[in-house]
Amino acid sequence: MRERDDSTALSINNVLPTKIDPSSLRFESNMRALADLVAQVRNEEEIIREGGGSKAIESQHAKSRLTARERINLLADPGSFFELGIYAAHKMYEEWGGAPAAGVITGLARIHTRMVMLIVNDATVKAGAFFPMTAKKVIRAQNIAIENRIPTIYLVDSAGVFLPLQEDVFPDADDFGRVFRNNAVMSAMGIPQIAAIMGMCVAGGGYLPVMCDHVLMTDGSGLFLAGPALVQAAIGQKVSAEELGGAAMHSAISGTVDFREPNDEACLGRIRSLIEKWGYRRQSLWDRKKPVDPAMTAEEIYGAYDASPARPYDMKEILARIVDDSRFDEYKAEYGKTLICGYARIGGFAVGIVANQKLHAQQTDHEGHKRVEFGGVIYTESAEKAARFIMDCNQNLIPLIFFHDVNGFMVGRDAEWSGIIKAGAKMVNAVSNSVVPKIAVIVGGSFGAGHYAMCGKAFDPRFVFAWPTAKYAVMSGDAAAGTLVEIKVKQLERSGKKLSEEERKELFDSTKKTYEEQTDPRYGAARLWIDKIIDPMETRQAITQALEAASLNPEVPEFKVGVLQT
Repeated sequence: MRERDDSTALSINNVLPTKIDPSSLRFESNMRALADLVAQVRNEEEIIREGGGSKAIESQHAKSRLTARERINLLADPGSFFELGIYAAHKMYEEWGGAPAAGVITGLARIHTRMVMLIVNDATVKAGAFFPMTAKKVIRAQNIAIENRIPTIYLVDSAGVFLPLQEDVFPDADDFGRVFRNNAVMSAMGIPQIAAIMGMCVAGGGYLPVMCDHVLMTDGSGLFLAGPALVQAAIGQKVSAEELGGAAMHSAISGTVDFREPNDEACLGRIRSLIEKWGYRRQSLWDRKKPVDPAMTAEEIYGAYDASPARPYDMKEILARIVDDSRFDEYKAEYGKTLICGYARIGGFAVGIVANQKLHAQQTDHEGHKRVEFGGVIYTESAEKAARFIMDCNQNLIPLIFFHDVNGFMVGRDAEWSGIIKAGAKMVNAVSNSVVPKIAVIVGGSFGAGHYAMCGKAFDPRFVFAWPTAKYAVMSGDAAAGTLVEIKVKQLERSGKKLSEEERKELFDSTKKTYEEQTDPRYGAARLWIDKIIDPMETRQAITQALEAASLNPEVPEFKVGVLQT
């Protein structure tokens, strides 16, 4: 039976979008501004990749050990490493000399084509010690592995907890102990884990490798609950590190390690050899066909996007340069126009897309009155449309992709009378209870309750990506600064002081600067609210990677939404 011809499928806006004029001043201005931001992020990432710096790298080599990134390059299939969390701890712990990438490198990779999660201690950063954000970054990587059933490889080279900050590393539910709890949970779920001890592995950190399926250890490494100095202080016993917990002892006497290897290269080769023999697990239910490149070029995203609130842009022009063949079945295209909903494919995967539309739109209400709706604002109609669409995607097992550029929900008398709170609650309910994979891409602003409704971090997206243009906060810098300044002025007036216009402007500017530093995506990425800051041109590839990871998990719970406001 011949396969049905789908060449009549609808495209973005029902026809392919008009090609953007690259010679226009607006296009050139947008392109320069975005290119500058991307270059700034890439330059910062290169500095972060240097870890503890050249001296620390030389020290690692002097021990006949590779650096964390050298180990990854040997372990992973060439070009397959997709790093996550590189900005973790960015501009944090500066009083301790900083902790680039939180002293641990995480990301997706392929080994003999099989996707794995890599968690690799960077011993050039404070001997791989665990800062508070180090533990959180490892736990985030484990949680991604748990949600998507990704086999996980740990390359262990760590001095353990960074003692000056132990109170923020040790005790809580999302601190160091959670790492070992996750080891046990992942094992019970049948998620393969391999750990290689390629340096120091001391104190509580010793439990991590031993709770994995396979344990490898290189000569010259150490695995012990207490090092020689602590053993002498605690029980008065003098013993060398090698005798106490070296690779030879653990291989021949304690039987703790499965494979003893002479050096890093041999150890990494052994891991690749083990993984090459793994069987294949049942794949998930998400539909995938052969990928087709977008009809529009990715480079044009730079010119299509406009960060200026004064110049709205068409989100459909962005989507046309991301989805397969630039084809899109738009859902309820004439209703609730400030949210775009529809079906497409990305990297061959069928997806449902919920995206904020930044163009202003004309809407007719139930009484026949016409009004202009502001782009980037969620109105009652758009929230109701999105809620229904999200439920439809769950009903039909279609993963959801959310593109954020949202100012929030509409406010005011007309909005309240229209039932905006009910509609917003309905959308939040649908997002909260969604069982299909959810991936968030923060393109521009992601403010307030709009951030929640668009599947913000608190709503368990499998991955959160952000463009360098992203803004992540309760409200925009101007709005927040204006509100905070008014509060401050009233406080001062109550104490009898009145500010001049110049003083007021100075207060506004300083408040806005501080607030906008906190809305920068690098601030969010440092705290792991964002998994990866991506070049807009790489959006399609990032989403495809995330969907490939999600496809490793074949389990889909029953979809229930509970009580919906009507």
